[in-house]
Amino acid sequence: MKRFGGQRVLVTGGAGFLGSHLCDRLLDEGADVLCVDNFFTGSKKNILSIMDNSYFELLRHDVTFPLYVEVDKIFNLACPASPIHYQYDPVQTTKTSVHGAINMLGLAKRVRAKIMQASTSEVYGDPQVHPQPEQYWGHVNIIGPRSCYDEGKRCAETLFFDYHRQHRLRIKVARIFNTYGPRMHPNDGRVVSNFIVQALRGEPITVYGDGLQTRSFCYVDDMVEGFLQLMQSPDDFLGPVNLGNPGEFTMLELANKVIDMTHSVSKLVFVPLPTDDPRQRRPDISLAKEKLRWEPRIALDEGLRRTIDYFDTVLREN
Repeated sequence: MKRFGGQRVLVTGGAGFLGSHLCDRLLDEGADVLCVDNFFTGSKKNILSIMDNSYFELLRHDVTFPLYVEVDKIFNLACPASPIHYQYDPVQTTKTSVHGAINMLGLAKRVRAKIMQASTSEVYGDPQVHPQPEQYWGHVNIIGPRSCYDEGKRCAETLFFDYHRQHRLRIKVARIFNTYGPRMHPNDGRVVSNFIVQALRGEPITVYGDGLQTRSFCYVDDMVEGFLQLMQSPDDFLGPVNLGNPGEFTMLELANKVIDMTHSVSKLVFVPLPTDDPRQRRPDISLAKEKLRWEPRIALDEGLRRTIDYFDTVLREN
């Protein structure tokens, strides 16, 4: 039985990396999908394979402006997610998170739709608790160069819970930890895409700091499944809930793994650590296991293999 059969589902940021994979899955699950994107970081290439699907519709729109459509469910993914992109226009990044949340919540209120916010592990900042559980309030610099994204997402979570308390809106909040896979932008500055592209080109691999800072990497298919299970979970479970892979790797481990898997001649080059870059990042997914019966299934080696194959094809075409 298809989980979203006959439902009208809006995906903001639907032409982006995560959004396009979510649109694919929703169509497979029987949904009538409305993809909304302003194409700041999204790409029509990501959704070319579904453009002719009669149950898919694309609307160019910026969520900082109100939207008037009729839908049953809303996945709010609209916001640049890589430091290069969200720091390019930090004021617009904050507006996308805050005004975008207000507009999508207003839409959900009007049509009585259930709505999910794609939040982020960045709400934890440079954490002093490890691994990070949902109860941890975070350690965030509110005036740093990353704050437009971190604080924008934190404010969006506040708005979601206030709309729930004040208007009894049906909400879901997912805190996404580092996600990777095909359709990542080759120049988005995120560590997996950076390392793979540099390795495939035989260029020096840029490692920030001493390379001992850690991250946890979740393959995109696992993340999208988490979104679907969260949206379908009982209305009394709001979140926030961590979605990510609890496997923890240093940047050096990741770089060497990518070099081995691409058979690259690239050498490591160390550069200064960016301002406010977290030293550790690993999700506690106990809540997701308990409430959603969800946990990642794709190991890092398998996910990297698929992602390397994707970037190899992209680079050959260019």
